Amino acid sequence: MPLPRPIKAVVFDMDGLLVDTETVVYRAMQRAAGGFGGEMPFATFQRMVGLQHAHSDLILIEHFGDGFDLQSWSAAVSAHFREELGAGIALKAGVVEILDQLDALGLPRAIATSSSLESVRLSLGPHSLVDRFHALITRDVQTRGKPHPEPFLLAAGALGVDPADCLALEDSHNGVRSASAAGMMTVMVPDMLDPTEEMETLCVRIAQDLHEVRTWIERQAA
Repeated sequence: MPLPRPIKAVVFDMDGLLVDTETVVYRAMQRAAGGFGGEMPFATFQRMVGLQHAHSDLILIEHFGDGFDLQSWSAAVSAHFREELGAGIALKAGVVEILDQLDALGLPRAIATSSSLESVRLSLGPHSLVDRFHALITRDVQTRGKPHPEPFLLAAGALGVDPADCLALEDSHNGVRSASAAGMMTVMVPDMLDPTEEMETLCVRIAQDLHEVRTWIERQAA
């Protein structure tokens, strides 16, 4: 089944889609939780995937209790995350290949992420991928994060392409909600979260990985 419309641009999430950051963040949170004498269940972590800090902080307070020291928590997680970065963060399958294909087709692309610009550079810089995107819509320039459509609308605006003509690639439920609300052709490439009936409704496709997405784009362009 072809995609609904010709693709004029592609907007990528980053964590869990381009790089295996979510696994690293979860390990960092588990280590931090141990330092606070608690645990970080996977189910609790899953609820925070794709959210900005203001929203995930509410989940942390719900889990650890009122009065939880969010500042110390953030510092501990950041310290453990940077330690993990020393070993490098792996690219997800198909990243380089899909970017090469977009180059060949002359299609612009952007990143719309809940992470900071610093995180983008730390995660993608070692792979020399930062400059392969024409716009970086990080949390530093967003007033309303996912699941609000603003990140994807900003990305479309930066690329000068109508959102309806953009293909949005996401791994999180809130990311899918954001991209779909922006009016983009949304594809979920699951990572930490499985697709639900809601995701099936909001997406034009569910993909196994970026290699599969690349084949769809290739067929569309043929």
